[in-house]
Amino acid sequence: MKTPHFSAPRPLASDDFFIPELCRPEALFALVLAAELLVLVLVLAEPMSSGMDWMRLALTSLFVQWIVLLSAGLLCFLRPLLARLNAGLAGGLCCALVVGLTLACSAFAELYVLAGPLEPDAGRYLRHALISLIMSGLLLRYFYLRSLWRRQEQAELRARIESLQARIRPHFLFNSLNSIASLIATAPDKAEQSVLDLSDLFRASLARPGTLVPWRDELELARRYLSIEQYRLGDRLQVSWAVEGVPEDLPIPQLTLQPLLENAILHGIQPRVEGGCITVEADYREGMFELRVSNPCEADSGPRTSRGTRQGLPNIEARLAALFGPRASLSVERREGRHYTCLRYPIAKQMQEAGSL
Repeated sequence: MKTPHFSAPRPLASDDFFIPELCRPEALFALVLAAELLVLVLVLAEPMSSGMDWMRLALTSLFVQWIVLLSAGLLCFLRPLLARLNAGLAGGLCCALVVGLTLACSAFAELYVLAGPLEPDAGRYLRHALISLIMSGLLLRYFYLRSLWRRQEQAELRARIESLQARIRPHFLFNSLNSIASLIATAPDKAEQSVLDLSDLFRASLARPGTLVPWRDELELARRYLSIEQYRLGDRLQVSWAVEGVPEDLPIPQLTLQPLLENAILHGIQPRVEGGCITVEADYREGMFELRVSNPCEADSGPRTSRGTRQGLPNIEARLAALFGPRASLSVERREGRHYTCLRYPIAKQMQEAGSL
């Protein structure tokens, strides 16, 4: 079976259509609420002799909600077909459909609900048709502008992620080449293997910016990087893994773990003659993924917490915020002679989508 390939959150082709899926509960609730406000305006706009005409409010509400729910259901059913048309034609057909349903419901109400037709009144049908045309036109215009805004926001998001990921690649390349250069004179065989590992790393990293990859691929990418550093640092570099509880197909932004390991080596292992052990811990529970990387550091007088103080961390934090929103976080803490970098982000939706593939 082909491994699912996760990418930055973006709409599917059918979701590019400016009319949303009106069958969804949140969309139906918004339509019902808007329709009820319209009913209230219509009733209040009519002259009243004394107080609120609650019976008229109830009957008008029933009539309008009937039209709204029928229109929502029909538009939801026809949405895949309408999405194939250009926006102008699709919008015109939607307006015509709503007006047609309004006239049909008006006739049905007169014949069956009110126990017989009222006096012929073309003006009443025309008024109903104009109200439905104006309201549906305004609502479709809102949907269209909202769709344009959403596309612009997604384009800016992709551009932002592309810019952030472009900053990672040169930094990653230069540090890896420096590691390989130190091996050429002393261990040419290891240098050759490091070049092959680096080639595999860059083949994986030259993906579309913002790509989400399965956790197993990100783990393999990180281990290849560590193999390059292992040639240079030898026994000074020890790594402890505690990642058994993470599903292999859990989505993670590509090149997230490797920069954390690079920071740990540059600031925690390389400056120390005796080296040290890097600990990688990962956990997934209740829709949240948490990744912790720790390395030895100089003892402090007490605990200290900071954010974005290490090289590359602001970049990772910005990518997490762009991809997963405000619930994503990256924190840095120093305690008991070790430096901890922890990132968290919600991933329940992407895991559900992956499970449905």
